[in-house]
Amino acid sequence: MNYYNQTFKNKDFSKKHLDPGEYENCTFLACIFTQLDLGNFVFVECKFEQCNLSMVALPKTTLNDVYFIDCKLVGIDFSICNQFILSMSFKNCQLKLASFFKMKLKAMSFDHCDLQEADFVEADLSKSLFIESDLNGAVFENTNLEKADFRTATNYSIDPEINRIKKARFSVPDVIGLLDKLDIRID
Repeated sequence: MNYYNQTFKNKDFSKKHLDPGEYENCTFLACIFTQLDLGNFVFVECKFEQCNLSMVALPKTTLNDVYFIDCKLVGIDFSICNQFILSMSFKNCQLKLASFFKMKLKAMSFDHCDLQEADFVEADLSKSLFIESDLNGAVFENTNLEKADFRTATNYSIDPEINRIKKARFSVPDVIGLLDKLDIRID
């Protein structure tokens, strides 16, 4: 099934499943998708607002020019999405325990997001923006963070020896998150 220019409002798809298919220029407003399998679905130029997508399965799902605004996306493994033409942005979203393992996310925007314990291992986040986002417990290992902007991000811990941070932007006092590995005390 193909859906174009449609709005889905206040639907609980965890009880009545979303029809498999391609959704283009669609808006999902205040919908519930918890623990739904959206494998092989295609979302192009879609917007999810105030939706709960926690624990959604996304194997081979296409997310092209998709916006998530005020959404709950806890525990989602984005790394199993279709990586071809992948394009997403997040604003005011809960992304606790999300996995972006080995993903190419150049110039990704995380605006006012809760990224606690998110997995960014071996991801390419060059030129990405972490605007007012909480990165407490987020894992960065062999991650490309070149030219990424962490100036307003908080609670990050990034080891400069095992991550690429050339020309990344940080601000005081949170820049001390680059020294966590040293187990030193700064007064």
